Amino acid sequence: MTPSEKAASMPPEPLTNAIVRVARLHRMIAAQLLRPLGLHLGQELVMMQLWDRGPQSQTELVRVLDSDSATMTRTVRRLESGGFVRIRPSATDKRATVVEATPASQSVRREVERIWALLEESATGDLTAAQQTDALEVLRRIEDNLSSATIPPAAGSGG
Repeated sequence: MTPSEKAASMPPEPLTNAIVRVARLHRMIAAQLLRPLGLHLGQELVMMQLWDRGPQSQTELVRVLDSDSATMTRTVRRLESGGFVRIRPSATDKRATVVEATPASQSVRREVERIWALLEESATGDLTAAQQTDALEVLRRIEDNLSSATIPPAAGSGG
């Protein structure tokens, strides 16, 4: 498929298409870089939170990382089976579990930090500092717009 054929087949929403393409590429590269460490995409975010802030309840991780309970439970269980975290009951709340990074996880911490620095460097490329600042401001505004958007009911949903 030629570039013009590819461009012609895209829906006419250029900003939405650009966001999807950039997010897909970023996730693909991150996943490839994390795989040799034994981490899956998203698990590094949990680990960075635990390394930076110490042990936390699963509920707190859900809130801080803007996740859902089921996804966080799966993520934490996978990290536990990989030896990256330890799960224990909360001493103050019998319904809660506390997640903490294991000493063994520290061996991949520097590499995860290096991967995130590499992703940042790859994403910013030849952008000037001013262009990076502008891009960040535009992305924040887009995030704010999307966060406050009202989604109309789907056609035929009766609702």
